[in-house]
Amino acid sequence: MSSGDLLLWVVLPYVTLAIFIGGHIWRYRYDKFGWTTRSSQLYESRLLRWGSPLFHFGILAVVVGHVAGLVIPESWTDAIGISEGVYHAFAVGVGSIAGFCTLVGLTLLIYRRRTVGPVFRATTRMDKVMYFFLALVIVLGVFNTVSGAVPSVEGDYNYREGVSVWWRGIFWLRPQPELMAEAPIGFQAHAVVAMILFALWPFTRLVHVFSAPLFYLWRPYVVYRSRGDQPARPDRAGWGATEPADR
Repeated sequence: MSSGDLLLWVVLPYVTLAIFIGGHIWRYRYDKFGWTTRSSQLYESRLLRWGSPLFHFGILAVVVGHVAGLVIPESWTDAIGISEGVYHAFAVGVGSIAGFCTLVGLTLLIYRRRTVGPVFRATTRMDKVMYFFLALVIVLGVFNTVSGAVPSVEGDYNYREGVSVWWRGIFWLRPQPELMAEAPIGFQAHAVVAMILFALWPFTRLVHVFSAPLFYLWRPYVVYRSRGDQPARPDRAGWGATEPADR
């Protein structure tokens, strides 16, 4: 095992985790007013109306797919009767659609941000860096998903026996860098770019992901009363109607 593999697949993941967790704590304590997506809906809504749903619903499906692929061991799906062939076909089919929708949505959002003057002027330098790595990680993810359906591209590689085991080992404090060292270059590039994106996450508008208004589920009702339900108040001195003076 080379020192480069140890750096990429052992050191970098833990550095990313430390920055991701520590960065969010720091941002919440010292930049609460900046904890926002800085919405630009008032500047333009036509492109946003198409790009935002495509991106957000697509990325939600992508996240669910990653959780299923990385967190759930292959032995668990085998135990409930889902063969690897069925799982792979479902993952490739749904993953390709979700990745395509996410990519199209992100392309529309970036095009909108670049071509609409007020939106572009509201774009920070960190926004541009974030969009670059976000687009790159999505492109690499779509490439890995599509190429997984073509055996000649990546052979018979099963990421659930390699990448997934390495990923779970990071959290169990038992990393196995040799598994990632043997993975195809597409998976390696996707993992490295994803770790860079997660390290940048706390310092970008992506923090709004953790701002879901869950308290609305149990907040008390707001009761509105019309003015007609309230008794009329007498006119205050000085505010009543005055009669015209005699001439």
